[in-house]
Amino acid sequence: MGVKAYRFSIAWPRIFPDGTGAPNPKGLDFYNRLVDELLANGIEPYATLYHWDLPQSLEDRVGGWRSSDTSKAFGDYAGYIAQHLTDRVKNIFTVNEVTRFVNFGYGWAIDAPGLKLPQAEVNQVRHHVALAHGLAVQAIRANGRAGTRVGPAENIAACVPVIDTPENIRATEIATRELNAGFLGVVLEGKYTDGFLEYNGADAPKFTAEELKIISSPNDFIGLNIYAPQFYITAEGKKPFNVLPFPTSFPHMNSEWLRIGPETIYWVPRIAAKIWNIDNIYISENGTSSTDDLTPDGKVYDLDRIMYLRNYLTQLQRATSEGVPVRGYFLWSLMDNFEWIFGYESASGCTTSTSRPKPGFPNSACRSIAT
Repeated sequence: MGVKAYRFSIAWPRIFPDGTGAPNPKGLDFYNRLVDELLANGIEPYATLYHWDLPQSLEDRVGGWRSSDTSKAFGDYAGYIAQHLTDRVKNIFTVNEVTRFVNFGYGWAIDAPGLKLPQAEVNQVRHHVALAHGLAVQAIRANGRAGTRVGPAENIAACVPVIDTPENIRATEIATRELNAGFLGVVLEGKYTDGFLEYNGADAPKFTAEELKIISSPNDFIGLNIYAPQFYITAEGKKPFNVLPFPTSFPHMNSEWLRIGPETIYWVPRIAAKIWNIDNIYISENGTSSTDDLTPDGKVYDLDRIMYLRNYLTQLQRATSEGVPVRGYFLWSLMDNFEWIFGYESASGCTTSTSRPKPGFPNSACRSIAT
């Protein structure tokens, strides 16, 4: 197939069934075999340390991501993986889609652990995950082999100017920074924006200066999971931007949430690189599901998937031709996958009706995905 790189996730419970304590050697053996087989076939492994599979015992003992004890346990797990795999695995994503699993798991009771916490507790959960990312970066640097690279993979709030006038572009830049302040912003800036803190008020996360220092440990790259756009326009008065609602006629793929906006993969990395001064970006996920109906000749021609990828990759080429520092692209999904909500029945996620817990700061695309 010509595949030169493969992004896969390591299951924390496979390595440490109790989250901490004695490692499971059979779990590590599995990934040793996987990595060796990839390298034997000329495929570079890109490992993800956390794709939402928290050891159940941590949830039972300390409340999962509601406790900073889980952050520390994740750092220890990251250090162990670095010790044993970075002789061959040179690129590691720490956490995948913080915005998704925090809101869906702890805010809206859609994903595990199925909780509907008050907004203050949801924000604190997200802070603990950001802290876990920072601790993992430090642990990988301390325990990994020379040349190991590390960064997060986040479903960034994908802000796009509805018309690319200077005013709308500036409004979109502000929206990108503010709507991603809860994770990417604090990771890349070492602080929560004034707008984020003011908006959340008494619901803002509690933190220390030392935690912010850990969270903002330097990354080697940033992974961005990019799918559907959210369109922004300049606003009047004190309000810096307005988000535009989608008309019912707006085109989408098999999943209603996956509205088609090829320009998203041009604007999002361009704006992110500018506002956070990022030198290395990976599109860690992009793609679409399809109905995959057989034609009379017994084949699936994938016309809708081909259309989607052709248009998105054209816009990605536009970005790189202008110097946007995108260094790689991972397709969702190379193989069939188990969906967090729909099992093997569908690769669709959820409707966008649940994608805004509070008006004014919409979350990024609402999805259900495994890599």
